[in-house]
Amino acid sequence: MTPGSDIPFTDLVDLAARRLGAGVVAASDESFAEKENLLVAAAPEFRPHTFGHKGQIMDGWETRRRRGSGPDRPYPAPDDHDWALVRLGAPGVVRGVVLDTAHFTGNYPPYAAVHAASVPGHPSPEELLADGVEWVELVPESPLRGDTVHEFPVAVERRFTHVRLTIRPDGGVARLRVHGVVVPDPRDLAGLTFDLAAQEHGGVAEAASDRYYSSPHNLNAPGRAAVMGEGWETRRRRDHGHDWVQLALAGAGRVRAAEIDTTHFLHNAPGWAALLGRDAASGEEWFELLPRTRLQPDTRHRFRLDGSRTATHVRLEVHPDGGVARLRLTGSLTEDGCRAVAMRWWELLPAAEALTALTEGGLDPAAAEALTAARPLGDADGRATAVRAVLGR
Repeated sequence: MTPGSDIPFTDLVDLAARRLGAGVVAASDESFAEKENLLVAAAPEFRPHTFGHKGQIMDGWETRRRRGSGPDRPYPAPDDHDWALVRLGAPGVVRGVVLDTAHFTGNYPPYAAVHAASVPGHPSPEELLADGVEWVELVPESPLRGDTVHEFPVAVERRFTHVRLTIRPDGGVARLRVHGVVVPDPRDLAGLTFDLAAQEHGGVAEAASDRYYSSPHNLNAPGRAAVMGEGWETRRRRDHGHDWVQLALAGAGRVRAAEIDTTHFLHNAPGWAALLGRDAASGEEWFELLPRTRLQPDTRHRFRLDGSRTATHVRLEVHPDGGVARLRLTGSLTEDGCRAVAMRWWELLPAAEALTALTEGGLDPAAAEALTAARPLGDADGRATAVRAVLGR
């Protein structure tokens, strides 16, 4: 089971977030409002009586009114529709989609559907629209309401790189969110030192003691926090406890350095912090990575760690409360961790990609086809053979 499957999907990372690198690469039409608005991080706004050359300025993606073929057929044909193609910021398994029609009241589409595809590399819009691309239904065509947040859970266990939003026949959608779990390409991580907690590599903030002011998902988001609201901040404690966040790492690894960044938290940074690690596969209890250490406000704190023990999860404890902008955990995957990441990635690929990964790794085409057809693999020998081909060793 992919990590994150037991978490409400709206609590998971938005794979279509601009800060992860997502983008709207093409749309059938954007006559009234630009397609790029779909992925804006902020909530949709509306300023009445604000008109441009094309009418009321809307904070979303809005297409022109479709018309029929003539006065006897003034309405669009039943299959007329508009679409937008979105490159996910990080490929992964989609757990749910949010379509927000905020402020679109007389101009929202009555129906929408969402499909996804896995197209490796850096495909152009023309390549994404080619006949050979397999688009898998995530959200069947569903009725929409105006000025409403629509949440659609998804139960497709496959890794995707792009999504396609289809609206019928036309209209406006304010925001698109694609929540899920990042599934990195192991060939990009094997043998390297990187941030094991980062969203873009598959790190997930699984649980937190408090998220009153802001989300713990901000802790492992890309880049630096621009303002205090882009970090994780808890309410003021009135007891003798402390707050914490638990993160699942990209895979089993050894953490060799940590950065605890309190940038922008001037009078509400924690007084102290500690880091604990745990190897869930071995069933070990939590062990100390960083002892309770004093923090300074508005400061990037860097710590060298021992790095001798394997961890799949890390727990940041802040004493007693406060805010942290970012947490970085630099390290590398263990051999077992790398193999597990490789296997999960390969088993979530479309069949054609999975087959290509094995043959490019030197496996005989007939053996590669047999392994691909047998997914998910249960026998240890088959799994070992697939992993060796994927990792080229």
